[in-house]
Amino acid sequence: MAEIAAADVMKLRNRTGLSMMECKKALVEVGGNADAAEDLLRKKMKGKMDARTDRAAGEGRIAVAIHRPDAGGATPHASIVEVRAETDFTAKNDQFIAMVAKVADAVAELPAGEVAAPAQVTAMIDEVRIKTGENCSYARGRKIAGSASSVFGAYVHHDGKTGVLLHAEGDISADLLKDIGMHVVANPIIPKGVNAADIPADIVEKERKFRIDQAMESGKPKEIAEKIVEGGMRKFFEDVALLEQPFVKDPARKVKDVVGPKARVLGFWRWAVGESN
Repeated sequence: MAEIAAADVMKLRNRTGLSMMECKKALVEVGGNADAAEDLLRKKMKGKMDARTDRAAGEGRIAVAIHRPDAGGATPHASIVEVRAETDFTAKNDQFIAMVAKVADAVAELPAGEVAAPAQVTAMIDEVRIKTGENCSYARGRKIAGSASSVFGAYVHHDGKTGVLLHAEGDISADLLKDIGMHVVANPIIPKGVNAADIPADIVEKERKFRIDQAMESGKPKEIAEKIVEGGMRKFFEDVALLEQPFVKDPARKVKDVVGPKARVLGFWRWAVGESN
């Protein structure tokens, strides 16, 4: 049996994050070759982790990556991702946070739209799964392609559990978009669209039906009931359309006033850890 120095065991532990005992056993098994021992541990531990993927990953982190134009002329593009972990302890770990940021960067370089976990992302997450012993998993990701006039901005809450990515064009700064993202997170009413026309039809129809039923139950004449419903729907659109909401940092102005006439918000994505896709 090869003699294994404590220093070699410690180096392998630092490389893998696994226990001294596991590292020593691996080194003994491969005759002291550190690279072979690391490969052996990754194979063994990944197998153990794959057998535990039924454990609920209820914590996690949202991350955003914004890639602005470079010397090669690439147009702005961005991504938002959610990666989950079993415990808040792991979700707040520096290694986990760094890994989620790398995942967002990787997703930002893929085709636009909803992104399933590519091989390089799975490998990044497996690194953390092996070291933490937790079931860490890629929950979802989206890439947004921009144009030459696109401006992206983002806000991720300090705990990493809620994040917003915004896409705009025109005369608007990333800093202002960050403030609007903060508004989206902080506002008690979560916006359902940029403006009234963007609100999904099923949400509008459900709200309209609710108000019609209320008006009919009140026994009001049809003409009055219709006016009540239309007035209520106008208020509803003001409540749930982002641009119509009072800006949280200056409630005297609406978000559209902060954006101004020289810019246009094209879309936003507000994600929270653990919510349904």
